[in-house]
Amino acid sequence: MRIAFFSPMPPAKSGIADYSAALVPELQKLTSVTVLEDGAYDPSRFDLPLYQIGNNQYHLYAYETALRHPGVVVLHEANLHHLLCDLTIRRKDWDAYVAECEYNGGAAAREYAVRVRALEVGPDYEGLPMLRRVLESAKGVVVHSRFVADEVRQAGYKGPVAVIPHGAWLPESTGRMPYRQRLGLDETTPLVGTFGFLKPYKRIAESLRAFRRLVRVVPDAKMILVGEPHPEFALSALIRSLGLEPHVRVLGFTPIDDFMGYLDACDVVLNLRYPTVGESSGTLLRALGLGKSVLVSDVGSFREYPDDVVLKVPVDAHEEDLIFEYLNALVSRPEMARSLGARAREWVKAECSWDRVAAQYLTFAKAVSEGGAWEESREAPVITAAPEQGDVGVARGAGNPPSNEPEPRVVESETYLKTWATTKGSEEYLDIHLTRLRRTLEITPAGGPEDRILEMGAYMQITPALQSKLGYGEVRGCYLGPLGTTESKTVTSNDGETFTCSIDLFNAEKDRFPYPDDHFSTVLCCELIEHLAEDPMFLMSEVNRILKPGGHLVLTTPNIASMRAIGAILQGYHPGFFQAYLKPENSDEARHAREYTPKEIVLLMLDAGFEMTLLETGPFRDVPKPEEHWVLHLLERYLCPTDLRGDGIYAVGRKTGPVKERYPGWLYS
Repeated sequence: MRIAFFSPMPPAKSGIADYSAALVPELQKLTSVTVLEDGAYDPSRFDLPLYQIGNNQYHLYAYETALRHPGVVVLHEANLHHLLCDLTIRRKDWDAYVAECEYNGGAAAREYAVRVRALEVGPDYEGLPMLRRVLESAKGVVVHSRFVADEVRQAGYKGPVAVIPHGAWLPESTGRMPYRQRLGLDETTPLVGTFGFLKPYKRIAESLRAFRRLVRVVPDAKMILVGEPHPEFALSALIRSLGLEPHVRVLGFTPIDDFMGYLDACDVVLNLRYPTVGESSGTLLRALGLGKSVLVSDVGSFREYPDDVVLKVPVDAHEEDLIFEYLNALVSRPEMARSLGARAREWVKAECSWDRVAAQYLTFAKAVSEGGAWEESREAPVITAAPEQGDVGVARGAGNPPSNEPEPRVVESETYLKTWATTKGSEEYLDIHLTRLRRTLEITPAGGPEDRILEMGAYMQITPALQSKLGYGEVRGCYLGPLGTTESKTVTSNDGETFTCSIDLFNAEKDRFPYPDDHFSTVLCCELIEHLAEDPMFLMSEVNRILKPGGHLVLTTPNIASMRAIGAILQGYHPGFFQAYLKPENSDEARHAREYTPKEIVLLMLDAGFEMTLLETGPFRDVPKPEEHWVLHLLERYLCPTDLRGDGIYAVGRKTGPVKERYPGWLYS
């Protein structure tokens, strides 16, 4: 499908420009999309135009083209009066403004517009939404909330309407401290923030009065206002009159990187507004994506967010009281703020990711283009539970796993594994690595007689169990060696059980694996990725190739972001598990070239065409280790993540498609 995408793009100071910059790349992964900001439009080159329409001058070209060439109109709010003023009054075409008001609101609206022309009153921005003309020409309408969908229907539109959530940015936090240091704040200072264009309707006066009450009970609390102040809003005078100059700073307009840095530095974000015309807030989605606790006004589209994702403040006589009570609760109970933020991030990850939004856009666009039926859904999004914090945590990758995803199987394996330790060396190795090997078997999906499994770097400790305990019909191993060589290894357990396995030799970073496409149901890559010195994505690409669609990769590796590693580096030692160079007599062994963090393993899987179905950390070696509670204390004090801090990473990915990024920028220079 060929889509003409009409929208302003950065560096335009428009939230919709940022929205489109995030949406377009995801759409382009699914279909042909050409962005048109201005210039001539040739409809013969496209199947459907898609117009991002906002209520300001940045959308004049999209609006005017939408009237001439009907397509799908995306309304980011249920009001275009400011846009029509830019189209008429700013062009000194008062006749057109009066006529447009009459067309939208009848004789009474015309009479009022005549008074506007005489400069007796200002335009009726709130009372006259000016939607009629664009809705009459639209083949379909996309909105971000049920509130705006209902407004569109009340305006008389009979065509298809899709409620597609505003996409959410899911940035990885760089930590609170860098931008707190810019502000001269330490890690314990409570920080509240308001972001975006600083207009009175964002309830700034009410927020400042509530914050003044907070300062009386929490004297070190601070507040930042990040955004361009409205020229008709005497913000500095208001701050001064409330005696808040020592506590409140107006930072003004900031570039997006600084904007996100200050957002990340906050403990609580205020995203209040009234009146509303159903507008969505990119800032709100960014804050939720960062896992921040957020207060919103209980109006319009914001009312539709789940109650356990945001705190809602009614716009009534008790508004200031409730803002204060919420701020006091979140500041005095930081664990409450963190829990709220964690749920928020999980919700937007599940419901508002840009790839999910793009897929919904394309489905609707095809239905409109092909004249197919479109059934509106009024179902509320379902929130998924946030991962528990702790030393061993389970987290999910992109989206939820399919319902038929195999659960980790608990096998009574320790006793069984010990029967295969038949030499002193293998007994010593098993004593140190027993917990890791047992957990590897537990997270490996079970197989059947028709399934094949490959164990990379096979040492034969768990290899027999892949057949006898997990049920795979064919078990194969591989190891570093000359390509084209296959060795047959037979081992006999202390109980007399015999197991034979073919071990193929090749270089996993350079040689094409000697297996057909889509050959294996499961591949184990355990304690191997950290040894690769040149091209780990080659291995990941080949694993993708030899796995069946829907097949699984089980990957385990040391965790460079563990409590142990953090404690080591803070005390001046190297954080790696096996960072030492090898003596010449041990040169046949493989040292660690690069150890990974859990987040990097997620990226590795996603770039290689897998979705994460399991990510956790836990023990890596069964040996005495130093006390690490002091490290946990530091992480908690600075509000750094405390989950996924075990010594070893345990991950399972499911193949969903081809490799997405052969040389990802985070891994290759």
